[in-house]
Amino acid sequence: MAKSKKKAETVFLVCEETGHYNYTLQRKPGGEKLRLKKYNPHVRKHTWHLEKKK
Repeated sequence: MAKSKKKAETVFLVCEETGHYNYTLQRKPGGEKLRLKKYNPHVRKHTWHLEKKK
């Protein structure tokens, strides 16, 4: 049997400090949740962002 292809899903990066949805990504399902240090324009500094599905 042929393997089924996993479609990319839209994932949001949410700031841990403010809770704002600042970034969106296309990513394959599975694996660990992302935790990246990204720029937050509301606070005007780099903060930690967590991956969330809306």
